[in-house]
Amino acid sequence: MKMAVWLTTLNILLAVVLAAAAVYLFVLVVRALKRYIATKEVRDEKQAAKRTLGETLKEYRTRRRMTQEFEAESLGVSRQTVSKWENGSADPSTTNLLALAKLYGVPAEELIRGVEANPAAGKAERGAE
Repeated sequence: MKMAVWLTTLNILLAVVLAAAAVYLFVLVVRALKRYIATKEVRDEKQAAKRTLGETLKEYRTRRRMTQEFEAESLGVSRQTVSKWENGSADPSTTNLLALAKLYGVPAEELIRGVEANPAAGKAERGAE
Protein backbone atom coordinates (compact mmCIF):
# COMPACT_ATOMS: atom_id res chain seq x y z
CA MET A 1 0.00 0.00 0.00
CA LYS A 2 2.81 2.40 0.88
CA MET A 3 4.44 1.61 -2.44
CA ALA A 4 1.27 2.51 -4.36
CA VAL A 5 1.02 5.88 -2.56
CA TRP A 6 4.66 6.57 -3.23
CA LEU A 7 4.26 5.74 -6.96
CA THR A 8 1.15 7.91 -7.19
CA THR A 9 3.00 10.80 -5.55
CA LEU A 10 5.92 10.29 -7.93
CA ASN A 11 3.57 10.27 -10.94
CA ILE A 12 1.89 13.47 -9.78
CA LEU A 13 5.27 15.13 -9.22
CA LEU A 14 6.44 14.06 -12.68
CA ALA A 15 3.23 15.40 -14.26
CA VAL A 16 3.70 18.75 -12.47
CA VAL A 17 7.33 19.00 -13.66
CA LEU A 18 6.35 18.19 -17.25
CA ALA A 19 3.50 20.71 -17.13
CA ALA A 20 5.87 23.38 -15.77
CA ALA A 21 8.37 22.62 -18.54
CA ALA A 22 5.61 22.88 -21.16
CA VAL A 23 4.46 26.23 -19.76
CA TYR A 24 8.05 27.51 -19.69
CA LEU A 25 8.60 26.48 -23.33
CA PHE A 26 5.31 28.13 -24.29
CA VAL A 27 6.40 31.38 -22.59
CA LEU A 28 9.74 31.26 -24.44
CA VAL A 29 8.00 30.75 -27.79
CA VAL A 30 5.59 33.62 -27.13
CA ARG A 31 8.48 35.94 -26.19
CA ALA A 32 10.40 34.97 -29.33
CA LEU A 33 7.33 35.58 -31.50
CA LYS A 34 6.72 38.97 -29.89
CA ARG A 35 10.32 39.96 -30.52
CA TYR A 36 10.12 38.72 -34.12
CA ILE A 37 6.88 40.61 -34.77
CA ALA A 38 8.32 43.78 -33.24
CA THR A 39 11.22 43.72 -35.71
CA LYS A 40 9.02 43.58 -38.83
CA GLU A 41 9.76 47.19 -39.73
CA VAL A 42 13.50 46.58 -39.42
CA ARG A 43 13.31 43.45 -41.57
CA ASP A 44 11.24 45.25 -44.22
CA GLU A 45 13.69 48.15 -44.19
CA LYS A 46 16.65 45.82 -44.65
CA GLN A 47 14.90 43.97 -47.46
CA ALA A 48 14.13 47.23 -49.23
CA ALA A 49 17.72 48.38 -48.84
CA LYS A 50 19.05 45.04 -50.02
CA ARG A 51 18.75 45.21 -53.77
CA THR A 52 20.92 44.50 -56.72
CA LEU A 53 22.85 47.08 -58.69
CA GLY A 54 20.70 46.24 -61.71
CA GLU A 55 17.50 47.03 -59.80
CA THR A 56 19.01 50.32 -58.68
CA LEU A 57 20.10 51.25 -62.21
CA LYS A 58 16.71 50.37 -63.65
CA GLU A 59 14.96 52.38 -60.95
CA TYR A 60 17.04 55.49 -61.71
CA ARG A 61 16.61 55.05 -65.47
CA THR A 62 12.83 54.64 -65.30
CA ARG A 63 12.48 57.44 -62.76
CA ARG A 64 14.11 59.75 -65.31
CA ARG A 65 12.00 58.30 -68.13
CA MET A 66 14.97 57.14 -70.18
CA THR A 67 14.97 54.13 -72.45
CA GLN A 68 17.71 51.53 -72.45
CA GLU A 69 18.53 52.60 -75.99
CA PHE A 70 18.93 56.27 -75.00
CA GLU A 71 21.09 55.31 -72.04
CA ALA A 72 23.23 53.02 -74.21
CA GLU A 73 23.76 55.74 -76.85
CA SER A 74 24.66 58.26 -74.16
CA LEU A 75 27.30 55.91 -72.73
CA GLY A 76 28.57 54.48 -76.01
CA VAL A 77 27.55 50.88 -75.25
CA SER A 78 24.93 48.56 -76.74
CA ARG A 79 21.37 48.36 -75.52
CA GLN A 80 22.03 44.70 -74.72
CA THR A 81 24.82 45.76 -72.36
CA VAL A 82 22.44 48.06 -70.49
CA SER A 83 19.93 45.21 -70.35
CA LYS A 84 22.60 42.88 -68.88
CA TRP A 85 23.44 45.49 -66.23
CA GLU A 86 19.77 45.75 -65.25
CA ASN A 87 19.04 42.02 -65.16
CA GLY A 88 22.17 41.34 -63.11
CA SER A 89 24.09 39.16 -65.57
CA ALA A 90 26.82 41.84 -65.76
CA ASP A 91 27.93 44.90 -63.81
CA PRO A 92 29.05 48.16 -65.39
CA SER A 93 32.74 49.06 -65.27
CA THR A 94 33.81 51.81 -62.91
CA THR A 95 34.02 54.23 -65.84
CA ASN A 96 30.48 53.36 -66.95
CA LEU A 97 29.21 53.54 -63.39
CA LEU A 98 30.60 57.07 -63.07
CA ALA A 99 29.05 57.98 -66.44
CA LEU A 100 25.69 56.56 -65.31
CA ALA A 101 25.85 58.62 -62.13
CA LYS A 102 26.54 61.73 -64.16
CA LEU A 103 23.71 60.89 -66.57
CA TYR A 104 21.30 60.40 -63.65
CA GLY A 105 22.59 63.51 -61.86
CA VAL A 106 23.51 61.68 -58.66
CA PRO A 107 26.80 60.86 -56.91
CA ALA A 108 28.22 57.43 -57.84
CA GLU A 109 28.06 56.42 -54.18
CA GLU A 110 24.29 56.81 -54.34
CA LEU A 111 24.09 54.10 -57.02
CA ILE A 112 26.01 51.52 -55.00
CA ARG A 113 24.65 52.34 -51.53
CA GLY A 114 22.71 49.39 -50.11
CA VAL A 115 23.56 47.12 -53.03
CA GLU A 116 24.32 43.47 -52.37
CA ALA A 117 27.34 42.00 -54.12
CA ASN A 118 26.96 39.97 -57.31
CA PRO A 119 30.15 37.91 -57.70
CA ALA A 120 28.95 36.13 -60.86
CA ALA A 121 28.51 39.42 -62.71
CA GLY A 122 32.22 40.20 -62.71
CA LYS A 123 32.91 37.28 -65.04
CA ALA A 124 30.03 38.14 -67.34
CA GLU A 125 31.00 41.80 -67.64
CA ARG A 126 34.21 41.06 -69.53
CA GLY A 127 32.22 39.83 -72.46
CA ALA A 128 29.49 42.49 -72.19
CA GLU A 129 31.55 45.52 -73.13
